Amino acid sequence: MINLKQISFIAALLFTFTGLLTSCNDLSRKVSQKVVLHDSVNSVVIKPKTDTTTPITKYAKIDKVKYKQKLIDLANGDTSGYWPVKEQPYPLPGAILPYKRIVAFYGNLYSKKMGILGKLPPDEMIAKLDVEVKKWELADPNTAVQPALHYIAVVAQGKGGKDGKYRARMPDSQIDSVLTIAKMKENMIIFLDIQVALSTIRDELPHLEKYLKMPNVHLGIDPEFSMKSGRKPGSGIGTFDATDINYCSDFLTKLVKENNLPPKILIIHRFTRKMITNSKEIKLHPEVQLVMNMDGWGEPELKKGTYRYFINQEPVQFTGFKLFYLNDLKKGPGRMLTPDELMKLKPLPSYIQYQ
Repeated sequence: MINLKQISFIAALLFTFTGLLTSCNDLSRKVSQKVVLHDSVNSVVIKPKTDTTTPITKYAKIDKVKYKQKLIDLANGDTSGYWPVKEQPYPLPGAILPYKRIVAFYGNLYSKKMGILGKLPPDEMIAKLDVEVKKWELADPNTAVQPALHYIAVVAQGKGGKDGKYRARMPDSQIDSVLTIAKMKENMIIFLDIQVALSTIRDELPHLEKYLKMPNVHLGIDPEFSMKSGRKPGSGIGTFDATDINYCSDFLTKLVKENNLPPKILIIHRFTRKMITNSKEIKLHPEVQLVMNMDGWGEPELKKGTYRYFINQEPVQFTGFKLFYLNDLKKGPGRMLTPDELMKLKPLPSYIQYQ
């Protein structure tokens, strides 16, 4: 059996930085040259329609009995006492979780190496997402599937840049293009992901405020590239504290209240314990639904072990699981986990991400 220390050590070793940071360096050059979408979308900027910021104001009230039962269903027979999470608030009307399972494609439009979102032309990418959605509908007919695009809007870099922060903020034109691509599928939602590098979440998050005011746009944050030590991204695994996460939740809560929005979803990536410090101090809000996403890659048993130790045993609210089309195949048995296999996890993940 693999013990906790082995899981942490192996997970850290297996997660690669080199390829991503190489892609980021290429991305940085493209941004500085004002290059727009790569050839998969014909290198043009797609302008969003003007109705994307219209808030939706009418939602059915939360049925507390059904909500509690769905949380029990997600616990999937867990006997640890961790799940469902106790003393969590009921969400505002319009909440996506726990009623739906989100299936998202992750990446960046400037790079084919950073994920499936940027690897394929939009029509092929959406068709592939549809295939994954159908697999999850078959694996769990009792839970509707919510398709999503998860776009890296602030990307950790291998070079410091003019301000020495080792991160590149994507231009609005690229984020606008993702919003428009999302319109190819009805009711698609979008996540904007932040890799702060040597910057801070307090400096980066406000730049995305105008997008997060949109009812279909949500937030992801990546502790892996939060380099509080001052070291370069990729030289080690970064960290976020509960104070960073609470700042994000407070920021989103304010937007929801001021703009009459449905609850926002906050995705936090994690594959080691130290990536999230003081997790018990993370605060929950009716306006924000928080997902701790198992972000490590490797063979199936390693990934399940990582989920068991760093996600199951440190409950916050909801959970997620990331699948890698390439990296999960690097070691035997050379395959990704299937929806049927992931349906055996305790608790069941509410968010599935494909890179």
